[in-house]
Amino acid sequence: MNLDQVFDTFLAESREMLEEMERHLLEIEAGAQDAEQLNALFRCVHTIKGSAGLFALDHVVAFTHVVENVLDRLRDGQIVLDRDLAALLLKSRDHIATLIERDADSVSAEVMAAGHLLLLALADYQDGEPVEPAPLVVDAPSVQAGDGDSWHVSVRFGSEVLRNGMDPLGFIRYLATLGEIAHVATISDALPEADTMDPELCYLGFEIDLRANTDKAAIEAVFEFVRDDCQLRILPPGSEVERYIALIQQLPEDDARLGEILIASGALTRAELEAGLASQQAAAVSAEQVPRIGQVLVESGTVAPEVVGVALGKQQRAREARAQANQYIRVQADKLDALINLVGELVIASAAAGLCAQRNGDAATLEAVASVSSLVEEIRDGSLELRMVPIGETFQRFQRVVRDVSQELGKDIRLDISGADTELDKTVVEKIADPLTHLVRNAMDHGIESAERRLQAGKPAQGAVRLNAYHEAGSIVIEVSDDGGGLNRKKILAKALERGIIQSGEGLAEGEIFQLIFEPGFSTAEAITNLSGRGVGMDVVKRNIEALRGTVEVESAEGRGTTLRIRLPLTLAIIDGFLTGVGEASYVVPLETVVECVELSLEQLAETRRRNFINLRGEVLPFIRLRDYFDLDGQPGRRENIVVVGYGGHKAGLIVDTLQGEYQTVIKPLGRLFANLSGISGSTILGSGEVALILDVPALVQRAVEQETRLAQSMGERSKAISPDTAVRSWEK
Repeated sequence: MNLDQVFDTFLAESREMLEEMERHLLEIEAGAQDAEQLNALFRCVHTIKGSAGLFALDHVVAFTHVVENVLDRLRDGQIVLDRDLAALLLKSRDHIATLIERDADSVSAEVMAAGHLLLLALADYQDGEPVEPAPLVVDAPSVQAGDGDSWHVSVRFGSEVLRNGMDPLGFIRYLATLGEIAHVATISDALPEADTMDPELCYLGFEIDLRANTDKAAIEAVFEFVRDDCQLRILPPGSEVERYIALIQQLPEDDARLGEILIASGALTRAELEAGLASQQAAAVSAEQVPRIGQVLVESGTVAPEVVGVALGKQQRAREARAQANQYIRVQADKLDALINLVGELVIASAAAGLCAQRNGDAATLEAVASVSSLVEEIRDGSLELRMVPIGETFQRFQRVVRDVSQELGKDIRLDISGADTELDKTVVEKIADPLTHLVRNAMDHGIESAERRLQAGKPAQGAVRLNAYHEAGSIVIEVSDDGGGLNRKKILAKALERGIIQSGEGLAEGEIFQLIFEPGFSTAEAITNLSGRGVGMDVVKRNIEALRGTVEVESAEGRGTTLRIRLPLTLAIIDGFLTGVGEASYVVPLETVVECVELSLEQLAETRRRNFINLRGEVLPFIRLRDYFDLDGQPGRRENIVVVGYGGHKAGLIVDTLQGEYQTVIKPLGRLFANLSGISGSTILGSGEVALILDVPALVQRAVEQETRLAQSMGERSKAISPDTAVRSWEK
């Protein structure tokens, strides 16, 4: 057995348990408290304590034992989880996370002192059990039980346990931490004669009576790291049988196997089930009729016959009501990324084959290529769906952030989550977590007012931060909003003028003013705190979002709150595009942003020479001529086309020479030299081998709308910034 590998497994499982502990604590504190939640919370700490004991991490065992005692009283209803206790348990969770990463000799004085303070605080929630701050050692609890109400543990250690670095007596000593060992009998029938005895081998077994208020899984967990090197049999007290039957009857009606039902009720452990299945397979080799697993478990004395009978009845009813559960498999992320890359190359190769078929003009080849292209498109869509994950898990992490920051600020703030089932690319989810963290903390610090100010303004004392996600036009929109005081337009302008970010506030639309908060070094905070006020962060947030080919918009109403709206592409790998041509250059427009394509009439062409908008069926449509925007050589042809694109509720036109149809686009990132190129979000390789640039539609639409808004303002149509819809009415007048 590789002990380093086993210890790594312990660390990984402990980290998962701590994450689960945090989630349960936050859910219980929010009002979702039930018996199962409390039991799950207790199991997290109990499992960490048991595993740490096997590695002689006494400092971890000592601390987790105290936390375990508090949680035991909590699930028994002797104490209630209020805000103070929740905060204390969360700090204890963080301290355990620190302890498991280091051995006792490497625990610093600061960490030790923090642990002692937590122990003193936890002592207030224990039933008169004194806690000595130093050293960090806690005696095992003594659990009283009546006669005949003991667990019987029969264990036969394998001969190699000593050579594998395991101490059999250490497991028995740790078993005593679960309760009181009433009796131990040493079984030495496997002991050989003295002259044939190997001192490095183990020949002993033990019969143990344990009085403890615990379950079979907890007892089995004591022997987890020698489970493959021992024969273990755990017989419950008589009172436990009735409890198992009651638990089986309360289980949900799902299509579970007999073993799973017994495990769920606590009458059977996973290891006992595997041992029973192994015995069943061994019997199948020599017997004409394979014994059923229930029969094997009863004959071995692992489970009482009446418990198996109740479980079989439950299984039969469940099969009649439920279908078999869906099956899932785990796939490594790097393998999935490699698959997406191969699909991208397949898309490019398919486009090249289609181009060759068109040049040859062979009907049979064209038909075959069309079939291949259709299959490639299905493979592409299926592969991309594999990388789509719900954003809800990312949102849930902010429950702890909101709780801790609100306490630090002295504000009462809740987090509302909606759209948690919205899916987007796994890569996008990983990279959006940090920007969201900053926006949430900023909303709590700057946005939400104090309880006194909220009450004076007629608002509830408790503030709210909301995370929402939804799909829109081939993109995902993530909103971070609050019901606080909103942004102060005049204050932002004054600070921008003071910092020299702008020279004048005249002609700036409201949205442009709000965008000033993303300028480097910009802050309107009157005091610097641990959370904000230094003007560092919002510019980084915007830069990180733009690196994902996204945009961030700001909406705010003074006194009512602020909403920051992040728009991101669903995937960073492959998209459906619409191929256009300007002179000899080719440009790809993301297909989900294309509203329609219109060939410009002679009258409209003349109109585009005079101004930057056209009248499209009674609607004012601002446009950008790509030839002028990218400063391309040559003259436009006799016919030009306008591609109408929409993004974020706005419309704009892109004037091009030719329309070349839909095109599956494999996105290739631009080099660092072109990373800040305006209007371009990436590139792709055409079937001919040429490179086509992918247009950054959000940036182009924003530019077109801003140009048209400024023009309207300069003509005196409005004294303040106007939206495109307002511009339509202006030009009609």
